[in-house]
Amino acid sequence: MNLLDMPYPGFRKPVLCGNGLVATSQPLAAQCGVDVLRRGGNAVDAAVAAAVALTVLEPTSNGIGGDLFALVWDGQALHGLNASGPAPASADPGRLRDAGIATIPQHGWEAVTVPGAPDGWGMLVERFGSMDLEAIMASAVRYAEDG
Repeated sequence: MNLLDMPYPGFRKPVLCGNGLVATSQPLAAQCGVDVLRRGGNAVDAAVAAAVALTVLEPTSNGIGGDLFALVWDGQALHGLNASGPAPASADPGRLRDAGIATIPQHGWEAVTVPGAPDGWGMLVERFGSMDLEAIMASAVRYAEDG
């Protein structure tokens, strides 16, 4: 029996399409990605457009203050991006040790990192995108300004 023919409760057959597909937890964010594809963008452009839109449309799940991790296949090689936030430039290990902080605390400002997602969007678009970031973000900006 083929895996796709197995009777799992709630199992749906995959969606196959020849022109591109964007999936998110928020339909309007997915539409932002589809709009980018329709305007000639590639998969990375669409993924960034959807992620940026999610920061406006579903900020509790994907905020601009978050991190970004990506795997991109360019047709020849697999590339990974870890855009998790670094420690702030002013974080000084000596000052932290002097304050009695030996490990990253569970609470407080010493545990906060610089958001990595915005820099990650830029890095992805610069290396793999086919559109400029302003054009990719246009739909999300429209939702932020006009609702």
